[in-house]
Amino acid sequence: MNRIVSDFISSGIRCSGWLFLPDGIDKPPVVVMGHGMGAEKSFGLSLYAERFAAKGIASFAFDYRCFGESEGEPRNLVSPRAQLNDWQAAISHVKSLDIVNTGKIALWGTSFGGGHVLVTAAKTEGVSCAVAQVPFVDGLATAFRLDFAQRMKSIGHGLWDLAGAIMLRSPHYVPFVASPGEFALMNTPDSKAGYMALIPKDSLWENKTPARILLGIPLYRPIRFVDKIKYPVLLIYAGRDTLISPDMVEKTIARIKSVKAIRLDVGHFEVYTGGHFDRIAEMEGEFIKKCLA
Repeated sequence: MNRIVSDFISSGIRCSGWLFLPDGIDKPPVVVMGHGMGAEKSFGLSLYAERFAAKGIASFAFDYRCFGESEGEPRNLVSPRAQLNDWQAAISHVKSLDIVNTGKIALWGTSFGGGHVLVTAAKTEGVSCAVAQVPFVDGLATAFRLDFAQRMKSIGHGLWDLAGAIMLRSPHYVPFVASPGEFALMNTPDSKAGYMALIPKDSLWENKTPARILLGIPLYRPIRFVDKIKYPVLLIYAGRDTLISPDMVEKTIARIKSVKAIRLDVGHFEVYTGGHFDRIAEMEGEFIKKCLA
């Protein structure tokens, strides 16, 4: 496998991309890949790309604006609307490349990026299939999994940051992940250890995000779009997920016209490591290969 830097422009902002090409294949099919909440392309996406390359599939992984090697301010700002625009720009960029088969494109996303994949699949022509791994499907349902005190803290932090942005102050940050009992976007028992295990030792990533996303999460509901998806979807979800309700994922599955759904007896972060990763990457690679054949 060969990795090429392949940046693109989204809404005037340079976004960083890596194109992984399988050895010895002329114009391979390609899968566009985006990571989850606050994550960067360096957080393990090359491991999936290696598995896909072994099946003759190229991969294009990218950093959302404000993250990783992409431009954009304030840093680590999570905006569903902006990130969905980055998805569209990434797909358009891949379609402009002459070293891949632009008639055979798949989408792949995990966690928050899995929600982006579902929305993007519903809105995008010229794609053959999509893979959503432990996808974020309904922000409103996620918000109501919090107790009352947590919801009030979230609203307070979000309003404080939003007011500061209006007054041109520096962002008010909250952590992406923390231990149970500490405030963060993700503070379930498996969140901190599971998330931190994905981060390379030499990463400059910071565990913080402008708190305004706490106001936006309940409004972001990929479940409302999935009935418009016209091509096959592989959806892999975690039966012991503490971040995303498996019941809500199943309601989402019921709305997708052509879907292969696989429920695994794992937690949210177990899909990225060990034997679970091996099994999942193999299933995803076979699904994509068959769709793009």
